[in-house]
Amino acid sequence: MQASPTIVAQLTDPHIPPPGRLLAGRIDTPRMLAAAVSHVRALEPLPDLVVVSGDLTDTGHPEEYLHLAELLEPLDLSLVLLPGNHDDPTALAEVFGRPEGAADAAIGWQQVVEVGPLRVVTLDTRVPGEPGGRLGPDRLAWLEEALGRSSAPTIVALHHPPFASGIQHMDGMALADADALGEVIERHRHVVRLITGHLHRNITLGWRGTVVTTCPSTAHQVALDLTGGPARWRREPPAVHLHVWLPHTATLVTHTSPIGDHGPAEPFTWTADSPT
Repeated sequence: MQASPTIVAQLTDPHIPPPGRLLAGRIDTPRMLAAAVSHVRALEPLPDLVVVSGDLTDTGHPEEYLHLAELLEPLDLSLVLLPGNHDDPTALAEVFGRPEGAADAAIGWQQVVEVGPLRVVTLDTRVPGEPGGRLGPDRLAWLEEALGRSSAPTIVALHHPPFASGIQHMDGMALADADALGEVIERHRHVVRLITGHLHRNITLGWRGTVVTTCPSTAHQVALDLTGGPARWRREPPAVHLHVWLPHTATLVTHTSPIGDHGPAEPFTWTADSPT
């Protein structure tokens, strides 16, 4: 019998407002996050860890984190939160507490989480008052040391993606020191995935000797516009990512699991002569 897979579920960019409000007066992000939580709880098997990769709230107010805590409570699974550019780590810590093993305040919200054979290393890319991200030398040095402590297969989680997507207005607020991050990643070949948020889209690319994925938001998506047009959003289907470590092949596979009612799974009942 094959060993069981290890599953890390990723949710991102829920943008939770205070109770009773809609995001921008139009998007019911709390209802959509509740649907995402229900979706994850219905998965078989359940994930071993859930990572929420930034922009947890809309403005970083303590009231929003209290609302977020209520919405996430039904998960009842191991949970890791990352701050994004819409977040306030101080307010986040007041509600959720600083996670065990997190780095000191000078480094930011960075930690190492062990989950089965995997390590999940989280990075704090937030720059106060700015939409874009930056790690800086201290956070990068912490990452270098953390990756050097073990050769176990490792997922690095951060909010801001370290690549250009072609969506011009989003590329203007990406990770400023992506090249410096890439130099660290290239020295540690056991990094099997970088998982990011921020772009509100499903994107995958090879990068600096590993693979980077960007998870769709649990709410609204950024419009796919490669013409350089203005910032726009769409009500495309929300989704979660499932990063699945398969021990029998020693590989990490990332699945996109759309949220919503798409009908039951049905057996393939047609014959060889039926159309596919």
